[in-house]
Amino acid sequence: MENKSIKYNFFMNFILTVSSILFPLITFPYVSRVLLVEGNGIVAFSASITTYFSMFASLGIPTYGIRACAKVRDDKSKLSTVVQELFIINIITTFIVSIAFVLSIYLVPKFNLQKELFLINGITLILNALGVNWLYSALEQYKYITIRSLIFKIISILLMFLFVKNTNDYVIYGAILVFASAGSNILNFINLRKFVSFKKTEKYDFSQHIKPILIFFGTSAAISVYTNLDVAMLGFIKSDIEVGYYNVGIKVKTVFISLVTSLGTVLLPRLSYYIENNKIQEFKKMIVKAINFVLVVSTPIVLYFVVYAKQSVLLLSGPAYMGSIIPMQFLMPTVLLIGLSNITGIQVLVPLNKEKELLISIIFGAAIDFVLNLYFINLWGASGAAASTLIAELVVLLVQCIYLRKYLHQVLGQISFIKIAFANIISLAVISPFRYAVTFSKGIFIELLLTATIFFLSYGIVLVLTKETFVVENILPFIKKRKDKLFK
Repeated sequence: MENKSIKYNFFMNFILTVSSILFPLITFPYVSRVLLVEGNGIVAFSASITTYFSMFASLGIPTYGIRACAKVRDDKSKLSTVVQELFIINIITTFIVSIAFVLSIYLVPKFNLQKELFLINGITLILNALGVNWLYSALEQYKYITIRSLIFKIISILLMFLFVKNTNDYVIYGAILVFASAGSNILNFINLRKFVSFKKTEKYDFSQHIKPILIFFGTSAAISVYTNLDVAMLGFIKSDIEVGYYNVGIKVKTVFISLVTSLGTVLLPRLSYYIENNKIQEFKKMIVKAINFVLVVSTPIVLYFVVYAKQSVLLLSGPAYMGSIIPMQFLMPTVLLIGLSNITGIQVLVPLNKEKELLISIIFGAAIDFVLNLYFINLWGASGAAASTLIAELVVLLVQCIYLRKYLHQVLGQISFIKIAFANIISLAVISPFRYAVTFSKGIFIELLLTATIFFLSYGIVLVLTKETFVVENILPFIKKRKDKLFK
């Protein structure tokens, strides 16, 4: 099977990431004003609870499946057997969890209050099992993944503007979100025969998958604890209004995490392939490139949106969401931390078959997040949940760095820490007069547009002048190539 280059895969995944950024930018300001704080909180709470059931239904297959399939992708017979084994396991667990999900809706009073919304969200359990997204990632089918997702996102935007008209339409909004995120999995199942055979050619060996699947499941469970537990605990301990405040910060954070981890998404199958074929130098070079990418992209995003959190919240959601400002400021640094831990954890520990170490790091973060939430949520509500998440993400990264200290020692000298830090400092200095000495009479949008343009342009110029490695080796050649094509 022909494999595209990492640059091509990254480009396609980058388009997908940009669409993931544009989708909430287009929809969330509208939905925030139509559904208001409580309506948004109800939808977010239902989605977060469903995520837990989805985690149990898929076990650790979404991550393990990528690695397992990537290792045998050159042999269609072996690949088909692995896919069949994992698919059967996933269908069985999905069936069991779906029964538990339906029972919980009728047995838990808070779930039963929004029975219709929960049942709609539950459709994702079945669609995720049918989608086998892990196979398409393992085969690096990023063009297909991108086009498929774009089509469903565009349709979802149209549906939202057509059918979400007032505060009572939050159930419809929840259904549209399910369609946008999981509806395309039906196409995945239809196209599956193009890549694998459904005929049984070898004896099934389910036992070989059980241990790593359970380890990855433990990792997924721990990750879900400190990524979704905040919303669930806010809903139970405080109110849907606090969830609504917190959800604004989560939406913004999620958008930028998608951008920062976009390169890492395409690296896992390739890095697993390198390790399987003992290409250690290529493995290390790719890790250096990934870390530089995360630092270059995430650090200016974190700084800018911490400084301009108030204006961002007002633009996205309106004055009713002023309680979202501090939670957003706490959450923004997690964009950097998650970007780095995505590399050290998923992109390094997993290909090295160190999923146990990954699990331990996540458990540390999850435990700390849970304990801090019990105290901070009662004390500060949404801001407390955000602070707990920030500390948890830092702990996860530190534990992973301890496990990988030998590998990191070999590559840290090639990371452009000083140049990137210098570029950020200069950019902050450049926009300071606009923050403290300039009054924007034409509104928040103009203020954000102008200051963001100046900030990120200054940042890029400094990186070019200091000849930062990632920019010089990847961005400038790409721009030059497109320029040469344009003026031919």
